[in-house]
Amino acid sequence: MKLIVGLGNPGREYRDTRHNVGFLVVDELARRHHLELAMGPSQVPEALVAKRYGPVPLLVAKPLTFMNRSGDAVAALMRYYEIDAADLLVVVDEAALPFGRLRARVRGSAGGHNGLKSLIERLGTAEFARLRLGVGRGDPRRDLADHVLANFESGERAELEAFISRAADAAEMFAAEGIATVMNAYNPDSASPDVD
Repeated sequence: MKLIVGLGNPGREYRDTRHNVGFLVVDELARRHHLELAMGPSQVPEALVAKRYGPVPLLVAKPLTFMNRSGDAVAALMRYYEIDAADLLVVVDEAALPFGRLRARVRGSAGGHNGLKSLIERLGTAEFARLRLGVGRGDPRRDLADHVLANFESGERAELEAFISRAADAAEMFAAEGIATVMNAYNPDSASPDVD
Protein backbone atom coordinates (compact mmCIF):
# COMPACT_ATOMS: atom_id res chain seq x y z
CA MET A 1 0.00 0.00 0.00
CA LYS A 2 1.18 3.52 -0.83
CA LEU A 3 0.63 6.38 1.63
CA ILE A 4 0.34 9.96 0.40
CA VAL A 5 0.39 12.52 3.20
CA GLY A 6 -0.29 16.19 2.65
CA LEU A 7 1.09 18.46 5.34
CA GLY A 8 -0.75 21.50 6.65
CA ASN A 9 -2.47 23.03 9.65
CA PRO A 10 -6.03 22.22 10.69
CA GLY A 11 -8.61 24.93 11.19
CA ARG A 12 -10.52 27.40 9.05
CA GLU A 13 -7.99 30.19 9.61
CA TYR A 14 -5.27 28.15 7.87
CA ARG A 15 -7.36 26.58 5.11
CA ASP A 16 -6.32 28.88 2.26
CA THR A 17 -2.72 29.54 3.28
CA ARG A 18 0.44 28.63 1.39
CA HIS A 19 1.45 26.28 4.21
CA ASN A 20 -1.61 24.13 3.43
CA VAL A 21 -0.93 23.19 -0.19
CA GLY A 22 -0.28 19.61 0.95
CA PHE A 23 -3.81 19.44 2.35
CA LEU A 24 -5.17 20.81 -0.95
CA VAL A 25 -3.47 18.03 -2.91
CA VAL A 26 -4.93 15.34 -0.63
CA ASP A 27 -8.37 16.94 -1.01
CA GLU A 28 -7.96 16.80 -4.80
CA LEU A 29 -6.94 13.13 -4.68
CA ALA A 30 -9.95 12.32 -2.52
CA ARG A 31 -12.24 14.18 -4.96
CA ARG A 32 -10.81 12.37 -8.01
CA HIS A 33 -11.17 8.92 -6.47
CA HIS A 34 -14.50 9.57 -4.74
CA LEU A 35 -12.98 9.07 -1.31
CA GLU A 36 -14.30 10.55 1.88
CA LEU A 37 -11.70 11.72 4.37
CA ALA A 38 -12.67 10.71 7.91
CA MET A 39 -11.03 10.42 11.30
CA GLY A 40 -8.52 7.60 11.38
CA PRO A 41 -8.75 4.50 13.56
CA SER A 42 -8.50 4.93 17.33
CA GLN A 43 -4.77 4.12 17.15
CA VAL A 44 -4.36 7.13 14.82
CA PRO A 45 -6.63 9.73 16.41
CA GLU A 46 -5.04 12.83 14.90
CA ALA A 47 -5.43 12.36 11.15
CA LEU A 48 -8.07 12.41 8.46
CA VAL A 49 -7.64 9.39 6.20
CA ALA A 50 -9.23 7.73 3.19
CA LYS A 51 -8.37 4.42 1.55
CA ARG A 52 -8.70 3.34 -2.08
CA TYR A 53 -8.80 -0.38 -2.74
CA GLY A 54 -7.81 -2.09 -5.98
CA PRO A 55 -4.67 -3.31 -7.72
CA VAL A 56 -2.66 -0.48 -6.15
CA PRO A 57 -4.15 0.20 -2.70
CA LEU A 58 -3.73 3.83 -1.72
CA LEU A 59 -4.08 5.63 1.59
CA VAL A 60 -4.25 9.42 1.67
CA ALA A 61 -4.00 11.41 4.88
CA LYS A 62 -4.00 14.87 6.42
CA PRO A 63 -2.40 15.05 9.89
CA LEU A 64 -4.40 17.21 12.31
CA THR A 65 -1.48 17.73 14.70
CA PHE A 66 -0.38 21.09 13.27
CA MET A 67 2.66 21.27 11.05
CA ASN A 68 5.40 21.02 13.67
CA ARG A 69 3.98 17.75 15.06
CA SER A 70 3.09 16.10 11.73
CA GLY A 71 5.45 13.22 12.46
CA ASP A 72 3.30 12.02 15.37
CA ALA A 73 0.32 11.28 13.12
CA VAL A 74 2.35 9.96 10.20
CA ALA A 75 4.37 7.56 12.39
CA ALA A 76 1.13 6.25 13.90
CA LEU A 77 -0.39 5.76 10.44
CA MET A 78 2.63 3.86 9.20
CA ARG A 79 2.66 1.59 12.25
CA TYR A 80 -1.07 0.88 12.08
CA TYR A 81 -1.16 0.16 8.34
CA GLU A 82 2.32 -1.45 8.28
CA ILE A 83 3.64 0.90 5.60
CA ASP A 84 7.35 1.09 4.83
CA ALA A 85 9.10 4.44 4.43
CA ALA A 86 9.73 3.54 0.76
CA ASP A 87 5.96 3.61 0.19
CA LEU A 88 5.44 7.08 1.71
CA LEU A 89 5.13 10.33 -0.26
CA VAL A 90 4.95 13.58 1.72
CA VAL A 91 3.45 16.58 -0.08
CA VAL A 92 4.69 19.84 1.38
CA ASP A 93 5.03 23.56 0.66
CA GLU A 94 8.44 24.91 -0.34
CA ALA A 95 9.29 28.62 -0.06
CA ALA A 96 12.62 28.14 -1.88
CA LEU A 97 10.79 27.25 -5.11
CA PRO A 98 8.86 29.77 -7.20
CA PHE A 99 5.09 29.56 -6.99
CA GLY A 100 3.74 26.74 -9.13
CA ARG A 101 6.94 24.71 -9.47
CA LEU A 102 7.14 21.08 -8.33
CA ARG A 103 10.23 19.21 -7.15
CA ALA A 104 10.19 15.51 -6.26
CA ARG A 105 12.94 13.85 -4.24
CA VAL A 106 13.54 10.27 -3.16
CA ARG A 107 14.96 11.43 0.19
CA GLY A 108 16.55 14.46 1.78
CA SER A 109 16.89 16.82 4.68
CA ALA A 110 14.16 18.85 6.34
CA GLY A 111 15.49 21.91 4.54
CA GLY A 112 14.29 24.13 7.37
CA HIS A 113 10.70 22.86 7.09
CA ASN A 114 9.22 22.09 10.52
CA GLY A 115 6.80 19.50 9.15
CA LEU A 116 9.57 17.51 7.49
CA LYS A 117 11.75 17.93 10.57
CA SER A 118 8.99 16.37 12.70
CA LEU A 119 8.63 13.45 10.28
CA ILE A 120 12.35 12.76 10.21
CA GLU A 121 12.51 12.82 14.01
CA ARG A 122 9.48 10.57 14.56
CA LEU A 123 10.21 8.12 11.73
CA GLY A 124 13.90 7.95 12.57
CA THR A 125 14.82 8.32 8.91
CA ALA A 126 14.92 10.83 6.07
CA GLU A 127 14.57 8.00 3.55
CA PHE A 128 11.09 8.84 2.31
CA ALA A 129 9.93 10.54 -0.87
CA ARG A 130 8.70 14.09 -0.84
CA LEU A 131 6.93 16.29 -3.35
CA ARG A 132 7.75 19.94 -2.69
CA LEU A 133 5.27 22.50 -3.99
CA GLY A 134 6.69 25.94 -4.67
CA VAL A 135 4.94 28.77 -2.85
CA GLY A 136 7.70 31.35 -3.35
CA ARG A 137 9.54 33.36 -0.75
CA GLY A 138 7.68 36.64 -1.12
CA ASP A 139 9.20 39.87 0.13
CA PRO A 140 12.55 38.93 1.75
CA ARG A 141 11.98 41.64 4.38
CA ARG A 142 8.86 39.79 5.54
CA ASP A 143 9.13 37.02 8.11
CA LEU A 144 9.01 33.65 6.31
CA ALA A 145 6.44 32.27 8.77
CA ASP A 146 4.15 35.22 8.01
CA HIS A 147 4.52 34.52 4.29
CA VAL A 148 3.65 30.82 4.40
CA LEU A 149 0.81 31.38 6.87
CA ALA A 150 -0.74 34.07 4.67
CA ASN A 151 -3.47 33.48 2.10
CA PHE A 152 -2.59 33.25 -1.58
CA GLU A 153 -2.52 36.51 -3.50
CA SER A 154 -5.03 37.07 -6.31
CA GLY A 155 -2.54 36.21 -9.08
CA GLU A 156 -1.62 32.97 -7.30
CA ARG A 157 -5.27 32.06 -6.72
CA ALA A 158 -5.88 32.28 -10.48
CA GLU A 159 -3.26 29.56 -11.04
CA LEU A 160 -3.81 27.54 -7.88
CA GLU A 161 -6.31 25.00 -9.24
CA ALA A 162 -4.02 24.01 -12.12
CA PHE A 163 -1.03 23.87 -9.76
CA ILE A 164 -2.81 21.56 -7.30
CA SER A 165 -4.06 19.40 -10.17
CA ARG A 166 -0.49 18.92 -11.50
CA ALA A 167 0.70 18.04 -7.99
CA ALA A 168 -2.13 15.49 -7.64
CA ASP A 169 -1.12 14.01 -11.02
CA ALA A 170 2.43 13.64 -9.68
CA ALA A 171 1.17 11.99 -6.48
CA GLU A 172 -0.90 9.52 -8.50
CA MET A 173 2.17 8.76 -10.61
CA PHE A 174 4.11 8.01 -7.41
CA ALA A 175 1.42 5.54 -6.32
CA ALA A 176 1.42 3.76 -9.69
CA GLU A 177 5.03 4.02 -10.86
CA GLY A 178 7.29 5.21 -8.03
CA ILE A 179 9.25 8.34 -7.20
CA ALA A 180 11.90 7.98 -9.95
CA THR A 181 9.23 8.32 -12.63
CA VAL A 182 7.83 11.39 -10.87
CA MET A 183 11.27 13.01 -10.72
CA ASN A 184 11.84 12.40 -14.43
CA ALA A 185 8.44 13.81 -15.36
CA TYR A 186 8.10 16.78 -13.03
CA ASN A 187 11.48 18.06 -11.87
CA PRO A 188 12.51 21.17 -13.77
CA ASP A 189 16.05 19.83 -14.28
CA SER A 190 16.20 16.06 -14.44
CA ALA A 191 19.98 16.27 -14.13
CA SER A 192 19.68 17.67 -10.61
CA PRO A 193 20.50 15.38 -7.66
CA ASP A 194 17.70 13.27 -6.22
CA VAL A 195 18.22 14.50 -2.67
CA ASP A 196 18.06 17.93 -1.07
